Amino acid sequence: MKTHPIFLLAFAASLPSASTTLYAQEPALPRFENGEAQVVEAFKKNWIQHDLWVEAEFDTDGDGKKDRMHVAVTRPAQTDSEKLKVPVIYQSSPYYAGMGSNDPKHMWNPKQQIGAEPPKHEDAPKIEQQSLRPVLSRDHLQEWVPRGFAVVHSSSPGTGLSQGCPTVGGDNESLAPKAVIDWLNGRAKGYTTPDGDEEVQAYWTTGKVGMTGTSYNGTLALAAATTGVEGLEAIIPVAPNTSYYHYYRSYGLVRHPGGYIGEDIDVLYDFINSGNPDKRDYCNCEVRDKGMLKEFDRKDGNYNAFWKERDYIHELGPMKAAMLMAHAFNDWNVMPEHSIRIYEAVKAKGLPTQLYMHQGGHGGQPPIPQMNRWFTRYLYDVQNGVEKDPPVRIVREGKPRTEPESYASYPHPDSKPVSFRFEKGGVSSGALVRNERNGNGSRIVPVVNQGVETLLDNFSFPGSALAKAEWSNHRLIYATKPLEKELHISGTPKIKLRIAANKPSACLSVWLVALPWTGSKQITDDVITRGWADPKNANSMEKEEPLVPGQFRTVEFELQPDDQIIPAGESIGVMVFASDRDFTLWQEPGTELTIDLDQSEIVLPIASGAL
Repeated sequence: MKTHPIFLLAFAASLPSASTTLYAQEPALPRFENGEAQVVEAFKKNWIQHDLWVEAEFDTDGDGKKDRMHVAVTRPAQTDSEKLKVPVIYQSSPYYAGMGSNDPKHMWNPKQQIGAEPPKHEDAPKIEQQSLRPVLSRDHLQEWVPRGFAVVHSSSPGTGLSQGCPTVGGDNESLAPKAVIDWLNGRAKGYTTPDGDEEVQAYWTTGKVGMTGTSYNGTLALAAATTGVEGLEAIIPVAPNTSYYHYYRSYGLVRHPGGYIGEDIDVLYDFINSGNPDKRDYCNCEVRDKGMLKEFDRKDGNYNAFWKERDYIHELGPMKAAMLMAHAFNDWNVMPEHSIRIYEAVKAKGLPTQLYMHQGGHGGQPPIPQMNRWFTRYLYDVQNGVEKDPPVRIVREGKPRTEPESYASYPHPDSKPVSFRFEKGGVSSGALVRNERNGNGSRIVPVVNQGVETLLDNFSFPGSALAKAEWSNHRLIYATKPLEKELHISGTPKIKLRIAANKPSACLSVWLVALPWTGSKQITDDVITRGWADPKNANSMEKEEPLVPGQFRTVEFELQPDDQIIPAGESIGVMVFASDRDFTLWQEPGTELTIDLDQSEIVLPIASGAL
């Protein structure tokens, strides 16, 4: 069988022939010290780079033929000259071959009333198809090839030179990387061209694969793992989107990822739709128009079968790969709940699982030594004891991401739920006071007859302006006394609000903030965490119950998970408002939300410190 032509990096003069004896006396082999793969000088030279198309088990572009995925391989020259077999670090992505428009006119107008049919945005211009050969991406090459790994990249379906349709979380996005891993293990076919029959074999690999990647690329690592494919030994997803519902909705409320007002799943589809121009009309019709735009329920934001299909927590049954999950507690694009929920579920399955979290924003992989130990253990089977490494590492405020602290669990083992009540004065600053409870959970000293307080919705004011205002009727804020010593919050805050509205629908937003508001550029200085909900979905994310003007109902939901140390001298404030200019739909100003103070509370997970 013919082998695929090879391509060398620009600095490589030539590839040694089969008769070359350059390494005959001292063959280049992977080397390990302290449980980590070391850089081998011979692996830094003469990389072999080539591309191919792997046939998947699906046909999503309607041409009656199985779709083929474009795959790029970079491997040490010794995989040919010395017949060395190496494991693979693999990353798949929809972004390698160009991206679409972020222009607001190609996104949804946030000025949309809940329950109203939104006007369609303008279609984004088509992405010009790019032919990236033989190298799709240079991610991870310098880090891993010199350590004795091959690095493989592939474009996800309907992007770049990969065939098929992009589905943004559909089954083909899980099965495509599965096909590549099957090819690496001799179970699927690879070809030199997208439509030819000249085969390529992965004779140079052990078949052991580790996947990593950030954001969408991290999502695809998890997606591949949910198939249970043999050969995928470990994954390191970084800030993965693990549920498209949680990305674009929150407790029944249409919500946008931070920094992308008006984005929804169809916008992301257009943003990555860089595949064969001849197939795009079919994909647009079948996937976007008949699927997304009919099923995503932007009118009401309810959870349904469309969103369930794109929620990986329901797909974890077959998963066998070990997982090191990485995320940031202040990621307001792909929010930390995405990783925490999967971390907890995979841990409950009994799979080897560790967690790395930092205090920054979107992205941020674990330190390379930690990743190295992980891949060395599971891809080279070096018994380095990584299973006994600290299960949780968290970077503390102001510290470099390479210097996380170790913990026995997340939340912190000492974290306990502590309930706080709201006391009158929220238009300026009411008090946030700890509830004392007896053994059955009832308040020992119940607060009664405080009455209600009301806020007026107005999306014109961003949350930052509301938090630092001395007085505002557009939000209610309740704050503790200044902390006498630092307070460590670790876990997921939960809020219960007894509310009424003067209209049949309303947004509900809650920020947990550190006061006084400084406006600092440090991401941890002001916002502790946040959460959003549609009061109509108080009893179910799948079915809503319209608000009866003036009638109270109890709304309970979780804010985003956090692990943060609040310095002494600051206060913790709970800010309740309606439309969140940065994240939610912008409702027509004027809706009144009324809170029954006696029947409302917030529960904070506190690991140390006192209030």
